[in-house]
Amino acid sequence: MSKTGEQMVELIDPKLQNQLKPFICEETGKVNLMGLSPDKMLAFFEILGEKRFRAEQVIKWMHQLGVDDIDTMTNISKVLRQRLKSIADIRAPEIVSQKDSVDGTRKWVMRVTGGSCIETVFIPEDSRGTLCISSQVGCSLECSFCSTGKQGFQRDLLASEIIGQVWNAAKSFDSLKPATPRVITNVVLMGMGEPLLNFDNVVDAVNLMMNDCAYGISKRRVTLSTSGVLPALDRLNQLTDVSLAISLHAPNDALRNQLVPLNRKYPIKDLLDSCRRYMEGLPDRSRVTTVEYTLIAGVNDQLEHARELAVLLKEFPCKINLIPFNPFPDSRYKKPSGNAIQRFRQLLSENGYTVTVRTTRGDDIDAACGQLVGRVNDRTRRQERRGSV
Repeated sequence: MSKTGEQMVELIDPKLQNQLKPFICEETGKVNLMGLSPDKMLAFFEILGEKRFRAEQVIKWMHQLGVDDIDTMTNISKVLRQRLKSIADIRAPEIVSQKDSVDGTRKWVMRVTGGSCIETVFIPEDSRGTLCISSQVGCSLECSFCSTGKQGFQRDLLASEIIGQVWNAAKSFDSLKPATPRVITNVVLMGMGEPLLNFDNVVDAVNLMMNDCAYGISKRRVTLSTSGVLPALDRLNQLTDVSLAISLHAPNDALRNQLVPLNRKYPIKDLLDSCRRYMEGLPDRSRVTTVEYTLIAGVNDQLEHARELAVLLKEFPCKINLIPFNPFPDSRYKKPSGNAIQRFRQLLSENGYTVTVRTTRGDDIDAACGQLVGRVNDRTRRQERRGSV
């Protein structure tokens, strides 16, 4: 804990110090209520000796009504509000900029503790609106077709910084006001970072998204996307039943080793087996895994790849989401032709798969899939060491 944090903790009742320390932010010395999952909020109020219903009250004020001022919580006594203000606050990431695309896509740059920035994207489509959120500052996996990996990895996001993206986005559309139609209907953890490498904070955040006292989003509409961190994936259904997507991008290990280096540690067969175990452990056995496949011209978009993919996934309950590659600065890859995309889709459809093709959205503001970060700031000097790709 920082010196500032230690000084502020000393202001708290000494009897509570040891019990509250796991909740306290090192930078401020206070508990950021924004990031407390329902279970942790209950534990927090039990430590304070308060009734359990206080946890639901505070969660509703923050996440249903968009309140970040404890004094505004009028169904909580003034004495308790004063006590809360002395040990806690409510902080979401700071919105640095907001850009709106001609197609309705909106991208925010948000600053988190320590000064680093992350990106969050909202994609409207017909009757639904999907929010794509980040779980880390940067990414360590170095997938060769993704711009985020080119900036290197800086740190995991706190639970408050993950759920805070949802809070900021909802407030920007005034959708936290009573009787206002919900704008954000779906949330996908497909932004910056690998969610399962930030396991605890991600689980806390997604459980808040699905909690009826918070955002109440259906479990079918909150999706965690992973490249395949198998030890974490094998733990996941013990703590949540979020929907699952896997970043596959290749029909065989040799090609996936090039595109997704993590595959060298956790190959495709092991990944699919782990996904099966996760899905079989869900209460709702009708759900399937979404397989994400980025189509790259001349790399993995040929009919031979589609045939191989059809065989690979034959006994795997899934739907397939084809994602045309979106170019970014200094990438050596190219977007596939429309004909190549349709041929690939058609072959898979003919083999009985449900296949969608992700429409490129927000590329005029660098918000399309794979484009987050834009012209990257490679703080780890990764490209200098390895050469540009």
